Amino acid sequence: MGCVTSTPKPYSADPTAALRSGLRYGLLGLLVLAVGGVIIASLAAGVAGLWGALIGAAVGGGFILCTMLVVLFTAKLPAVTAGAVLLGSWLLKMILAIVVLAVLDPLDFYNKQAMVIVIVLSLVIVLGAETYGVLQTKVPYVTPAERDEE
Repeated sequence: MGCVTSTPKPYSADPTAALRSGLRYGLLGLLVLAVGGVIIASLAAGVAGLWGALIGAAVGGGFILCTMLVVLFTAKLPAVTAGAVLLGSWLLKMILAIVVLAVLDPLDFYNKQAMVIVIVLSLVIVLGAETYGVLQTKVPYVTPAERDEE
């Protein structure tokens, strides 16, 4: 009987590697959802379903992915500054989402059910994919101190 061995993934020295991995998985999850949502919504509601699915993927996926981008860009800032930028970006995203949905409400070129379903699915799928990407990345918790050569 043979011996089964596996080579563990190496640790990354980059402290933002987990965030970048999460962003990559989130984008992949959103792409898969957008394609699947467009196909299913188009079959169910025609061209209006296609537009509903595309808008839903853009609104829901964009909302979550923007958060990950802001966290990635502020990762090396002091905690108070990063928190303020993250809070400000969240407020800006909320205002933008409300404005987009208010502008779209009276229009009828898209299927509202398809849009809402894809928004909810994109929130769940993109968050899950980002979480998976972060958890799969090996990053050391501590950095060993360098010794002085005497």
